[in-house]
Amino acid sequence: MLLVFGLTAVFRTVSEGTFHCPQCGGDRAYRRRAGRRWFTFFFVPLVPLWRLGQAAECRTCRRRFPVSALRTPTAQQMAAALPAGMRAAATLVLRADDPSDGTARARAVETVLGYGEPGYGDADVDADLGLGPEFLEREVAQAGSQLAVEAKEWFLAQAVRIGLADGPLGERERRVLHRIAELLGMSRAYALGVIVTTEGAAR
Repeated sequence: MLLVFGLTAVFRTVSEGTFHCPQCGGDRAYRRRAGRRWFTFFFVPLVPLWRLGQAAECRTCRRRFPVSALRTPTAQQMAAALPAGMRAAATLVLRADDPSDGTARARAVETVLGYGEPGYGDADVDADLGLGPEFLEREVAQAGSQLAVEAKEWFLAQAVRIGLADGPLGERERRVLHRIAELLGMSRAYALGVIVTTEGAAR
């Protein structure tokens, strides 16, 4: 009687979602797969052996990638992060001076709308002013992680213009703007250059 023994890898799906596929170069559906080596008898898995770890499998190209690939933001996440980051930055700047000033609030609304947040208005400004600073800083950092150097410069300049809307920058506003620059990943010297240049252009 012929007995056939062997080993095989069996994978099961532990979660699903959308990720940026490195092979396809765009947003794709994925399955997060966990693998395990099994002892087989007549090609039937009978005894579970060692674990093989997990991988993200693209449902389009069928390639498998390390689960670290799931950390790359999707295009949809990037599109949402930029207006959210600007909302947070505008809120931090408004808090640093007089958040009730109509000119500064109007500039903040105009800026956030320009970053793709449809319907953003005065009531949203009030709601954002009630958010915690840790959350707001996290939103700015999230946006900064996805921006090129030039885009970070423009982002900071827009925040500076919000601060300048009601007059020259105060000391608290400058500290907040430097903190925003830090969250964006900009050096202090680079941030100072952007702030000074934007101030000069506004005179």
